[in-house]
Amino acid sequence: MQINRSPQRGFFLIEALVAIAIFSLGILGMVALGSLALNAQTDAGVRTDAASLADELTSDIVLNADRSSLAAFQTSLLGYQHQPTGVDCAFSGAVATGVNANAWLNRVSTPGPGLRGLPGATPATQQILVNATAAGFNRIQITICWRGPTDAAMRHHTVVTYVNGLL
Repeated sequence: MQINRSPQRGFFLIEALVAIAIFSLGILGMVALGSLALNAQTDAGVRTDAASLADELTSDIVLNADRSSLAAFQTSLLGYQHQPTGVDCAFSGAVATGVNANAWLNRVSTPGPGLRGLPGATPATQQILVNATAAGFNRIQITICWRGPTDAAMRHHTVVTYVNGLL
């Protein structure tokens, strides 16, 4: 006597195809997740560099401010001011006159191996606001802007600090 098994023919093949499809979707998800993780890591590295560059400039201002007189102090702070007008990385106005400020602006805009510049940054996309009046408490605001290769808009990092005057 022969048993008829024809209704179940090919069922194993369908199970195998469904398993392969599910496995393939999982692998594609892992690849996409890896790409997102790499982009996030790159962005975090650039943000860290921007914060470090801002800290470098604030340290330079604090250490090199001329504290011999109030007028000299204010003049030395104002030498750092760069493009005081504009918002959202579209800055304009007078450029920095201080040697240290211009050297810093060049470092920000020169990316490459061993350098700390930011991608897509130029001196025109940086702003250093200085309020050296008594009412402004020697307030320094540094806005660093850059654009990564996949960024649609400019990214920015802003630091505000106050510099002690005459000691």
